[in-house]
Amino acid sequence: MALNKQKRDDKRKNRNRYSLKKHSGSKPRLSVYRSNQHIYAQIIDDDSGNTLYSASTLDKDFKKKKVFGGNISAAQEIGSVIAKTASKEGVKEVVFDRGAYLYHGRVKALAEAARGNGLVFWVN
Repeated sequence: MALNKQKRDDKRKNRNRYSLKKHSGSKPRLSVYRSNQHIYAQIIDDDSGNTLYSASTLDKDFKKKKVFGGNISAAQEIGSVIAKTASKEGVKEVVFDRGAYLYHGRVKALAEAARGNGLVFWVN
């Protein structure tokens, strides 16, 4: 029986998150969501279930620049913003949760910008 795209994406996302939670311990998770128009990043503490920090192309500071939010340069800026905010608050190491997305394009740009601005990603 063929699965539709949504179910395939959900299976991939759940498989990815299960592996991260199983091996990461109590490190916070940097979760990425992208749409055609925008990109969002959150640092989540799974132990308490709270979002610690978030950044997106819908934030007021980003909207003032009047730049399109669905491209690689926007993803790089969001990655650097989330990394600077987290490291200013004392979070140095996170687990990167790409969800159902491939590590390519905007997701890769966001991750590399976050690494370049001080976040250390836990590697399996």
